[in-house]
Amino acid sequence: MPKLTRLAILDDYQGVALTRGPWDRLPREITLEVFRDTLTDVDALATRLAPFDAILMMRERTAFLQPLLSRLPNLRLLITTGARNRSIDLAAAAAQGITVCGTPGFGNPTVDLTWGLILSLMRRIPEQQASLRAGGWQLAPGGSVGDTLEGKTLGMVGLGNLGTRVAKVGAAFGMKVIGWSQNLTAEKAAAAGATAVDKATLMAEADVVSMHLVLSDRSRGIIGAADLARMKKTAVIVNTSRGPLIDQPSLIAALQEGRIAGAGLDVFDAEPLPPGHPILAAPNTVLTPHLGYVTEENYRQYFLGAVEAVEGYLAGAPVRQLRAD
Repeated sequence: MPKLTRLAILDDYQGVALTRGPWDRLPREITLEVFRDTLTDVDALATRLAPFDAILMMRERTAFLQPLLSRLPNLRLLITTGARNRSIDLAAAAAQGITVCGTPGFGNPTVDLTWGLILSLMRRIPEQQASLRAGGWQLAPGGSVGDTLEGKTLGMVGLGNLGTRVAKVGAAFGMKVIGWSQNLTAEKAAAAGATAVDKATLMAEADVVSMHLVLSDRSRGIIGAADLARMKKTAVIVNTSRGPLIDQPSLIAALQEGRIAGAGLDVFDAEPLPPGHPILAAPNTVLTPHLGYVTEENYRQYFLGAVEAVEGYLAGAPVRQLRAD
């Protein structure tokens, strides 16, 4: 029978992992250790994690690629929250005899956050709240007031599962929805209630641009300086997918120069954001610390799934196992 003795829970920024999962179901001989910080240096990671035979990842906060995996000879079970994780070298894991498992999640919480960012930008909710708390009333930042969504154009960069759900909310607000991605067809766009257009048209016509693509070599930097230059001065861009989809220096420049009206960002090139990062000082932004999947319901599903993954491994019947294509 397989055995496990030490389980590391990584990147628990909020210190909530041990209170959100049924860890008491695990055998007593398994010791749990929680790490709240994120290490990016492979040497430091290898030293920290070498004693563990089981590791629970929090999404893609720490990558498990071959250079790290090769230095973890004791590792037998690697669990990722969620059903897939592009920051795991599954082929290298298989070559080392490491079982990799995913977990279920709850709903599509990124949709909620996307609309929270859009509404905050369009109705200037953060500025209005700050003004009210400071004793003001109906602040007009820079002489402007909030905009309604009805009648505006929502530009969807990506119309997969999440993008389609975001698009349908936009339609419910009375927005015109257009979409583009490298593989989007007119038929698929229509099924999501959108009209397929080319990228240049989307960037020029949208009042709100919302990003919903998987990060890959093909999509990295897919929104660059030329795309941002096509946006209306009154338009905003929202990214709850992956930071590198947008060329960040170009976005910061567009914000600083007032060439677009604002940006709502939940994802960044570097996470956690280092102190003094220029995006923190960029004007007309609403910034959140990668909270798209961070909800009570989702966490409970993640950590329940992690316990099930350990139980399945110990029983010799891994659940939700991930394999290289």
